[in-house]
Amino acid sequence: MYYMKKLFVLLSSWFLCLCAYAGQPRAEYPRPQFQRAEWVNLNGEWSYAFDFVGSGMEKQMHQSTGFDGKIIVPFCPESKLSGVGYTDFINNIWYQRSIAIPQEWTGRRINLNFGAVYYNSEIFVDGHLAGRHFGGSTSFSIDITKFVSDGKEHSLVVHAYSDTRTGKQSAGKQNMRHTPFECMYTRCTGIWQTVWMEPVDSKAVMRAHVITDIDQNQVVVKPEFYSEAGSQLKVTLKDGKKVVSQKTVNAQNSTVIILPVKSPKLWSPESPFLYDLTYEVLDNSGKVIDHVDSYVGMRKIHTAGNKVYLNNQPYYQRLVLDQGYYEDGIWTAPSDEALKHDIELSMAAGFNGARLHQKVFEERFHYWADKLGYLTWGEAPSWGMDCNDPEVARNFMSEWSEELVRDRNHPSIVCWTPMNEEFWPDRVQFPRFVTDIYNLSKMLDPTRPVCDVSGGVHIKTDIWAMHHYEQDPAKLKEIIFNGERFFAGYPEVQDVPRMNTGFNRLTDNNVYEFPEYNPATTPYIMDEIGGIKWVKGQDAETGNSQTSWGYGEPPHSLEEFYSRLEGIIDAMIDLSDNVWGYCYTQLTDVEQEQNGIYFYDRSSKFDMKRIKAIFSKQPKQK
Repeated sequence: MYYMKKLFVLLSSWFLCLCAYAGQPRAEYPRPQFQRAEWVNLNGEWSYAFDFVGSGMEKQMHQSTGFDGKIIVPFCPESKLSGVGYTDFINNIWYQRSIAIPQEWTGRRINLNFGAVYYNSEIFVDGHLAGRHFGGSTSFSIDITKFVSDGKEHSLVVHAYSDTRTGKQSAGKQNMRHTPFECMYTRCTGIWQTVWMEPVDSKAVMRAHVITDIDQNQVVVKPEFYSEAGSQLKVTLKDGKKVVSQKTVNAQNSTVIILPVKSPKLWSPESPFLYDLTYEVLDNSGKVIDHVDSYVGMRKIHTAGNKVYLNNQPYYQRLVLDQGYYEDGIWTAPSDEALKHDIELSMAAGFNGARLHQKVFEERFHYWADKLGYLTWGEAPSWGMDCNDPEVARNFMSEWSEELVRDRNHPSIVCWTPMNEEFWPDRVQFPRFVTDIYNLSKMLDPTRPVCDVSGGVHIKTDIWAMHHYEQDPAKLKEIIFNGERFFAGYPEVQDVPRMNTGFNRLTDNNVYEFPEYNPATTPYIMDEIGGIKWVKGQDAETGNSQTSWGYGEPPHSLEEFYSRLEGIIDAMIDLSDNVWGYCYTQLTDVEQEQNGIYFYDRSSKFDMKRIKAIFSKQPKQK
């Protein structure tokens, strides 16, 4: 009986590994810039139970060995792909599945990794609390070594809590009303990214911060280790099979590794070249005890005057707003190919990048952006939180830190923009909060510009980013040039004293003097424009619809759509002496908001050759 049980456990472990090749949902390795060979993907069928009144602990749900419901992880319970499709508010959800540790992992640390769980989570193994995580958008790892044994099956339980209507958590575009409205969409609760286990040596690399210095032709690596216990680290940079640079150093957290790169191949949208990068931890005998595969793109992004520079050349950004929503998966792409396909659709429409809006995108998206040569702005789902609440500020700062540390090595990310459209700030807490966020961002990643509050009240920023959805191109051009502000749709802020968001200044000297825009030192980017509504049959009807939403009066014919779109983009190009880039709203329709370049199912709305010709327009070189 004993041997039969051992055989069953081993076969179960092998089965989990093989599932990655047999139709398991989201079977690809979720962390492509820091990849190990040994891992077990825990996606697939779990049991679950809702806990609407929050009595789960009293009911000892943390000790469960199985709930009645079935759900497909990593898709949230609101999604079709989860097999649940419950779209009302879910404040507590419990998950359960069995796990077994492969015999060959003996003697190593066992990390249980979560891509993301919305919003707060507690992790239990056989009823014992193994760890907690606060925040719904960033990845985290729990050391479960002391809770598990080789050759034994364990019950893994995950409890997720969310209440988007408290004002205490960042929700992004998750609807805080019961019914859909305007640009707010279906909520996303619980596990929504891949869950996996991996073994690591006690002396393994925990993470590494990689900085590319193209001015001095070098790559700078700052590693961190689980333990600094007399081992060595060998770092190798390759161009294909050719070793470009290699160094072996003591494995210490104080170590900084400089890898010289002669005649470096630079990363850009036109040539997205990536070097292979490997980390090998060696024990005292020279044996490799940890091997991590990575990559790096050598590029530089900075601001000077009123321009943004890529690799020391002025680079005009033609961005599209991408909200990362999917018809069947909500926040979770149905497949890795779907992530890649969204970038390909954007590039086919003439964009060279995207503002990743009100959502922390999964690492696989950034991988494809790196591979394909696609600029992105990294953003947090800041909507839903009360930015004037010090407790909220504390919660946001910790999660924002995790986002930056996770994603700062991706060359495709060229700007951080933590918040969106904060119009009515408290004049004590809000300036302090934004200043702290800016300074924190610069400490964690000094290599990128930071846009503090996109389209809202700027406090401390490297880029002056504004939003305006005027549909008449001539009026839009005049409004931007004269510095007027569009507040339609936000009646609560009509009478709030605010700074002028154009090239002039309006301050309240009695309370807090907001910074003025300085065109000599700060690039000005219109990072939300357009939003032209177009639905199927719109030209045959009236252009109006009670079931869909967009900005302004919709065009009444397809030709009017093209004319308006080209006029708006031409206005941006004409203003390029002062406005150095734009972001068009948006890549796809999302639920009731139907102003995408593509339909929600990613099918084409328009003549894409004509669309690409419009969005490919560039300012003339001077």
